[in-house]
Amino acid sequence: MHEPGARSTSKRLTGGRPFSTACALILVTSVARAAQPEKLQLSTAQWREDLQFIALELPKRHSNAFHFTSRERFAASVAELDRKLPQLDAAHVYVGMMRIVNSIGDGHTYLRFPADCDDFPLGVSRFGREYRVACAAPEFARAVGGRVIAINGTPIDRVHDLIFAVTPQDETPQYREALVSAWMPTGMLLHGLDITPASGAAQLKLVDERGTESSLELRSGPIAAPRWAYAKPPLFREHRGETFWYTWMPEARTVYCNWRSYEDLRQKSRGLFDLVEKQRPNKLVIDLRQNGGGDYFVGLACMVTRIRNLPAINRKGHLFVLIGPFTFSAAMSNAAHFRQKTAATLVGLPIGEKPNSYQEVKTTTLPNSHLTLCYSVRFYKFVETGENMIRPDREIETTWADFKAGRDPVLQWVLEEAH
Repeated sequence: MHEPGARSTSKRLTGGRPFSTACALILVTSVARAAQPEKLQLSTAQWREDLQFIALELPKRHSNAFHFTSRERFAASVAELDRKLPQLDAAHVYVGMMRIVNSIGDGHTYLRFPADCDDFPLGVSRFGREYRVACAAPEFARAVGGRVIAINGTPIDRVHDLIFAVTPQDETPQYREALVSAWMPTGMLLHGLDITPASGAAQLKLVDERGTESSLELRSGPIAAPRWAYAKPPLFREHRGETFWYTWMPEARTVYCNWRSYEDLRQKSRGLFDLVEKQRPNKLVIDLRQNGGGDYFVGLACMVTRIRNLPAINRKGHLFVLIGPFTFSAAMSNAAHFRQKTAATLVGLPIGEKPNSYQEVKTTTLPNSHLTLCYSVRFYKFVETGENMIRPDREIETTWADFKAGRDPVLQWVLEEAH
């Protein structure tokens, strides 16, 4: 995925935040991280220079840095971290700066995680109030399916609260909650929040399906060849690594399209419309649940407008758009376009990003750590009246039983019940 161009509204999933483990759960392409000196071995003076760069440059570069937090509160947070710098290691400095940047509020303004932030090789997902290990590297396979009740002795509710407090402060609760589980396996974050004594190791306390408690000693590393909680993935998790794919479902007389990225959309979307013309389906399903953004003008022209001009499809009960918390940036924009310009029924969970918000991300690099600072330069408005949120017309949650069985209740509703 590419950094945004002049007309894009942001375009990296959650602004390039870390999904090295949780990405497997939503099957997005990996996000870039800033190149770093190994373990960020900087002096207090160097960290102080980086912090002052944030303090001075972020308000200058952001189109309205104090739309949510006040200038005084921002300055006080900078001063507080500055006083603590001599006592802090790299993880604590990073989390302190992350907290300051995320106080700006919008999801496109953030401090990108370092390239080496000691991710643990498992994916955690939330079901109701429970956090489950949904996938893990083979050496930690026994954790898969386990309910996480503590990390290094910190109860999971407290872990949630600590991570939630450093998410973008002016985004929807749905988005911030989704980030909590996505970030939970990030060792640098856990250490910087004093949940673990070091970045590269953690102890999970788990409860299995029989109610038996156990402990698991984790070490950081890649999540190659993960073991999953399900035996067979649902359709929308298939074709990992493909950014735009589609299939004909003859029994349901439905064309399903998984639109994960805007990469080469003009070219790739042609085959979709060829398939629609050939099969003349009863339903067309556009799945945006794993789409982190791109150029929404391209999406509007190549997908929304073309589908609007298909009279057999652009009717209630025949066109469906699947959405969720990580339908982000341009994908959020195009979901709004589908609602405004077509007869689409939106199905799934509320979109995490606010439709009327600061977007259009640009980046700069901190002078010593070389961490990437991202910031918004334009306000967009995609909802004219009502609450500042895009909710589905039909809200459907995936339960742990659904996930473990490899079921997708969102698509299942469209195929079996929608009319």
